[in-house]
Amino acid sequence: MKKLFALLLLTLLLPLQACAQEQWQEGTHYEIISDEATAQPEVMEFFSFWCPACFRFEPLVGQIKQQLADDVKFTKVHVNFMGFTGPDVQDAATRAMMVARALKKEEAMNQAIFNYIHVQRSTITGLDDLRNIFIVAGVEPEDFDKMAKSFGINSQLQKNNKLIDDYRSHLRGVPNFIVNGKYQAKFTRDMTADDIVDLIVWLSKQK
Repeated sequence: MKKLFALLLLTLLLPLQACAQEQWQEGTHYEIISDEATAQPEVMEFFSFWCPACFRFEPLVGQIKQQLADDVKFTKVHVNFMGFTGPDVQDAATRAMMVARALKKEEAMNQAIFNYIHVQRSTITGLDDLRNIFIVAGVEPEDFDKMAKSFGINSQLQKNNKLIDDYRSHLRGVPNFIVNGKYQAKFTRDMTADDIVDLIVWLSKQK
């Protein structure tokens, strides 16, 4: 009986897998940018706080994270090459994101920074403006100051910017998703929000 149930389940799953493979096509929906995948499945979202499309993408990012398997690591990588403001200010925003990550408040503070730029239409001129956003959100000024200058945050900033350098030739714009270090997602005009989520989740399962 158990063997029969397993066989029936397999016959149901195989058409679904074939459908997914038929739906997502290399060259149209994704590119292969490396010969080998990472040892651990991972999704990296390259984005900018100043990018309007990245701001609008945030709800989808939340859906993607919810649907990824537990063993898939999701990482936001903040780029510093957008033309909206200078690279030093963009690096300050990356530093602030790393402070939020260390405080385990990354999602809330990322949203606060996005809102400051795109909803309040306010200008960020440096780390002091970002510090004020954190203080308004309830972070103690002393905690922010201490962490922002710490060796750990400096190291995380360097790692973030190294990822930008590593994948720079593939980053023609943001938001941009690199999955398992091997696949770069591509979004076509006819794709729905659900399609985008499904594509990223499907790519995370590929070796």
